[in-house]
Amino acid sequence: VQVVESGGGLVQAGGSLRLSCEAFGNTFRVNAMGWYRQAPGKQRELVATITSGGSTNYADSVKGRFTITSDNAKNMVYLQMNSVKPEDTAVYYCAFEGLVVAGEAYEYDYWGQGTQVTVSS
Repeated sequence: VQVVESGGGLVQAGGSLRLSCEAFGNTFRVNAMGWYRQAPGKQRELVATITSGGSTNYADSVKGRFTITSDNAKNMVYLQMNSVKPEDTAVYYCAFEGLVVAGEAYEYDYWGQGTQVTVSS
């Protein structure tokens, strides 16, 4: 399984950006999908998650500004980022959590390589 993010870039404060992520491979099921970010000199932190059933969870810092959605049939997850702030600048990583490949018995977490988001003030 390969996880690929797209949509990062440079955006002005107050603007919007939409990140996309797709898992390529013969997936059977996945428990949840999430977006995480890591700013320079800081630890990776959770941004938002969504379960296969559609339940969402957000970091307090992005509540009301970011929205996570998914298309389970297409193995895709999105992050709509509105009213972005300079402190949102980070590498954003997508994760497919508890993913089971068709024909296999075990679940694993799969991560993308990250996409840079830079918010200018």
